[in-house]
Amino acid sequence: MRASFISSLIDLAKNDERIFLLVGDVGYSLVEPFAQEFPSRFINIGIAEQNTIGVATGLALTGKIVFVYSLANFPTLRCLEQIRNDICYHDANVKIVSSGAGLAYGSLGATHHATEDVSIMRALPNMTVITPSDSVEASLATKAMAHWSSPCYLRLSKTGEPIINREIPDFQIGKAIRIRDGSDITLIGSGAILYNVIQAAQQLEENGIKARVLSMHTIKPLDNEEILTAARDTNAIITIEEHSIIGGLGSAVAEVLTEGKMNVSFMRMGIPDTFCKQVGNQDFLRAIYSISVDGITSSVMNLLGGGIR
Repeated sequence: MRASFISSLIDLAKNDERIFLLVGDVGYSLVEPFAQEFPSRFINIGIAEQNTIGVATGLALTGKIVFVYSLANFPTLRCLEQIRNDICYHDANVKIVSSGAGLAYGSLGATHHATEDVSIMRALPNMTVITPSDSVEASLATKAMAHWSSPCYLRLSKTGEPIINREIPDFQIGKAIRIRDGSDITLIGSGAILYNVIQAAQQLEENGIKARVLSMHTIKPLDNEEILTAARDTNAIITIEEHSIIGGLGSAVAEVLTEGKMNVSFMRMGIPDTFCKQVGNQDFLRAIYSISVDGITSSVMNLLGGGIR
């Protein structure tokens, strides 16, 4: 996803001199092509994320389109007050981009696990939150954000994620992509974990369960219509996210279902209200929280086995 993001940003910058890229002393072997081609529009501010947000806001208020890139929690939680009071309060045209979503930096521990960022960014007024599932969606999201005049948060995984969209989808901010149709249950995923969701749906089909799969790449604004349609068409909805189950995708979908007074079984899958204290790679940690392929499949089977079908 990271390479797709920077490639798309370079293409955009060639045609729009307003586009700037700010980094916090990260992105080596990634951001150099942008810096070399647009040296006057690239600023490495150093490990000073709060200052980075201030500079980005100042540039945006002079008419620039500013992308801020850093890793995991650094461009979000470390400078939350500045994002809230500088960017969001002024509705500044700043795009915050983080790499290493969820448990991608698994072996580095909880300080590098981005597991609360969606919840926190989603709560900020004027902020749009986008979590693409693969490099195709990451590229489309980057281009869409550049033409979106309000603050945005783009949550990327790391690198080497499987391609989910074999064809270019109709990507619109706030509109889910229906990856797979089904009538028994709807699985809603966001971010790179969607690959596991699709694999689980294939396993479920082998057991006679037809699962609809939605890529909910935009958490805010949410595609309420697609969620309500799924609630009417299928017997249950499960959200799967590599994020805390508090305040993220699952909470957002639950709000829609509750306010829409939908009578449908619902379950959230993700990271419970805890810090991950285990050490291991991303797949190892995903399995601990049952968001591996087998974990998702087993949870769906257990839900349906309770008499949902």
